[in-house]
Amino acid sequence: MEQVRRHRLAEQAADLLLARIRSGEWPLGAKLPGETTLAPQLGVGRSTVREAIRELAAKGVLETRQGAGVFVLAHDVREDWDAVLRRAGIVAVVETRIAIESEAAALAAARRTPADLRRIRRALAGRLDPGFGIEELVDADTAFHRAVVVAAHNEILVELFDTVAPRVRQAMVDMLRLRPGGPDHEAHAGLVDAIAAGDAARAAVVSRAHLVSMNEALSAGGARAGTPAESSRTRTRARGSAARSPGARRPPAVP
Repeated sequence: MEQVRRHRLAEQAADLLLARIRSGEWPLGAKLPGETTLAPQLGVGRSTVREAIRELAAKGVLETRQGAGVFVLAHDVREDWDAVLRRAGIVAVVETRIAIESEAAALAAARRTPADLRRIRRALAGRLDPGFGIEELVDADTAFHRAVVVAAHNEILVELFDTVAPRVRQAMVDMLRLRPGGPDHEAHAGLVDAIAAGDAARAAVVSRAHLVSMNEALSAGGARAGTPAESSRTRTRARGSAARSPGARRPPAVP
């Protein structure tokens, strides 16, 4: 029981320290007072202060530097990235994809290998399967975009893409059920041509242009920056509209 009480005391001390950091008492990069100063201020012992500091260091707020002291790294606890994406609106997520993929396209044009280019071209051809339904086409389109990002040879960009892309999948499916059309092959082929030619500037422009087009289509379909990704209400409304649309099974376009 004593350990439980001490742990709770450390949590309370950490909360008090965090509140003071949030208030701006210690700016970013500032050194915190020593344990002997903080302990009486917080009304706890030095060991509890150390536990509180370890807790905030684990959360990315503080950093302990051997022989130098404890310093402020952030004004608040970093929120889980997945939680941020779940709360974010569709348009905001696509804007993030634009930033990731336009840079990845430029890097791919500069760094792609012959094997990368073969994979990108296979993924491009894979988008044209006439037997694809809407969900299969969206997945094939995502595979194409991922192949481009992989060709950038930057593992952080790949990780970001793999985290962000699934958040807009259902919104794209819903959009295509409401607005079917012919496959948008030309824009994607233009991106492949730019990458194959090693034209980084053109690859970035083409990538940005068709993702901006997708963002505009999502906005026109009712997705707003504050609308949570993969809203169940959006899915229900889209399914009902698609069922009523006589052209809902025509080959759709994916930006």
